[in-house]
Amino acid sequence: MIIEKLEEDISTSMTNSTATSKPPVTIRLVVPASQCGSLIGKGGCKIKEIRESAGAQVQVAGDMLPNSTERAITIAGTPQSIIECVKQICVVMLESPPKGVTIPYRPKPSGSPVIFAGGQAYAVQGQHAIPQPDLTKLHQLAMQQSPFPIAHSNQGFQAGMDASAQTGSHELTIPNDLIGCIIGRQGAKINEIRQMSGAQIKIANPVEGSTDRQVTITGSHASISLAEYLINARLSSEATGLAAN
Repeated sequence: MIIEKLEEDISTSMTNSTATSKPPVTIRLVVPASQCGSLIGKGGCKIKEIRESAGAQVQVAGDMLPNSTERAITIAGTPQSIIECVKQICVVMLESPPKGVTIPYRPKPSGSPVIFAGGQAYAVQGQHAIPQPDLTKLHQLAMQQSPFPIAHSNQGFQAGMDASAQTGSHELTIPNDLIGCIIGRQGAKINEIRQMSGAQIKIANPVEGSTDRQVTITGSHASISLAEYLINARLSSEATGLAAN
């Protein structure tokens, strides 16, 4: 069904085009990050095979899309090569179902501060708090046990208080070779996690002789849980990419 719709759309686009030559077509697919390792293959062998057999350019994004656990795949080439490429990608995805929970990517017009109250996420816009069902789902998942046991944690809160409202701290131990994917270029990723979760996140300086870095998360139980979930999602995505290589 996907292929039939793609063929129909591309054919319609080419028919309506007034150009005498057929320019290259570029499309973007959004797929669960947990399936990207299978698409790339060991040492990149699978993605190379798809490129060569389909005759299209294929690029798998290294980072997950904002507020999601999905990554983008950009495909460029002739209409027929793109159709063939998508067919092969669909086959791989059917053979390797997604693992864990997938948070779908939904583009937002602009980033707004986010707060959590009563199990509901709200984006602050001016003097109003707008309900955000997508982030509410993300927050609820974060409150459950993390499915990515890569970072080791130690968390404590004062007794006798509502865990969702009180302030506490949480420490994660992350391998040095993975800390870069948490920080991102010029701190972009860690800042995004801070904004989404509402937690304060501090990464300790490297310690001589240690293979790990200490990450301290401070905030409410809800914001800490969401920050930890987002960090572990990044680590899982990075680990999948390293395994594929």
